[in-house]
Amino acid sequence: MALETKLVTAEELLRMADEGVVELIDGEIRKMSPAGGKHGRIAMKVGSSLGAYAEQRGLGETLAAETGFILRRNPDTVRAPDVAFVRKDRWNDPDGYFAGPPDLLVEVISPNDSYTEVSAKVIEWLQAGAQLVIVIDPARQSAEIHRSLTKFDRVDINGSLDGGAVVPGWTLPLRDLFVP
Repeated sequence: MALETKLVTAEELLRMADEGVVELIDGEIRKMSPAGGKHGRIAMKVGSSLGAYAEQRGLGETLAAETGFILRRNPDTVRAPDVAFVRKDRWNDPDGYFAGPPDLLVEVISPNDSYTEVSAKVIEWLQAGAQLVIVIDPARQSAEIHRSLTKFDRVDINGSLDGGAVVPGWTLPLRDLFVP
């Protein structure tokens, strides 16, 4: 006899208490480990830089890790990037999860993340409509800037992250992320 799994909706997930760090993938709750210190420091440096730049220019909202974005419905998928940016014209200050993807998002690879899992997330974000996905790899001191499913740039420690057409003019030297 097969066990039936009850799928969870985004609204049910939002009302749950004490679940810890989770995402909702096709209606199923996936627990995630809390980030380590290096991961948190890198995400904060990116978020601080991007947030200050966007706020000074009135471009939109920069959001911290664990902010949920509904990528699909029936069954629901809610993902939470390490840093997210939503353009001013799309921002609606929701009490719950944001409906749709951020315009720009950053994923910092954790020691327990597999490259296959991270690549699948990048595809998922882009298919949902994200315009720019930045993946930072602390172990390799590098990053990838994905502008579409087929177009991305690799950046080494001597290069810079950039906001492309989503956050024009924003740049951050990658070296700044790896020097404590």
